[in-house]
Amino acid sequence: MKLFMDILRGMVIGVANIIPGVSGGTMAVSLGIYDKLIGAITGLFSHFKKSMGVLIPLGIGMALGIVGFGYGLEYLLENHTLATALTFVGLVLGGLPILLSQFKSALDKKNKKSLGVAEVVCFVLLLAFGVGMALLQGGSEHGLSFGVGTMILLFVLGVVASATMVIPGVSGSMVLLVLGYYNSILALITGSVDALAAGDWSALMHNVGLCIPFGIGVLLGIFGIAKVIEYLFGHFPSQTYAAIIGLILSSPFAIIYSSGALGAFSVPGLVLGLVLAALGAFATWKMGAAEESAA
Repeated sequence: MKLFMDILRGMVIGVANIIPGVSGGTMAVSLGIYDKLIGAITGLFSHFKKSMGVLIPLGIGMALGIVGFGYGLEYLLENHTLATALTFVGLVLGGLPILLSQFKSALDKKNKKSLGVAEVVCFVLLLAFGVGMALLQGGSEHGLSFGVGTMILLFVLGVVASATMVIPGVSGSMVLLVLGYYNSILALITGSVDALAAGDWSALMHNVGLCIPFGIGVLLGIFGIAKVIEYLFGHFPSQTYAAIIGLILSSPFAIIYSSGALGAFSVPGLVLGLVLAALGAFATWKMGAAEESAA
């Protein structure tokens, strides 16, 4: 049962990573597995077996979520924009009660009765950063062609995107959208699956050849930023939680703005979206609470 739940959590994180405005790190926080995930990444070499026990089911789920939802994303955002956006708002906000409880515990450990200046500044700055990232989106899309320069570019994009995937509240897919490579990278992933299904080995090798440097960049970026996050939690826990809460509270704006949900407003879409948001929030809260009680 635990294996199934970890794969399910991984799928939610994977889906979140490909939706502009939604952060995979945010979903990991909301699901109550962020600390465990960061610990597994940073302890990969010192506690290999234990780390792999955490990373393998989550990785399987993420792969299933990214590949599977990569096909449905365009349809859902085009035909059910508001309902889709509100569903992810609910999924994100469902983890806030647990996160606020962890924040309170961090304050209690420092014998703080109320918020300090440092916590308020971190909250406000990261809230503004999250909103600003959403407002920056909309750069022109660039194509990708096979070559040394493209390989280096894809590696750098992988590092940048993965770092933002790990940081709660910062959407790696939105960063790629801002830089103008989101659709091209998503097409590489879905194109590889299509080529494999069709037995088009030439197209498959071309797409995989472009995916490899991006994937290497993703792995190195995740490991590097996880080390930074671990240090911040260890030395500045209350300030780090305050910053994460600021980023997460900016997510609803980022999700709705990035998806163009307001331009697709309809009463049926709003009603359906609110129902799905409530269900999503409840599901996230339940999964996060289950993980917290099992810890």
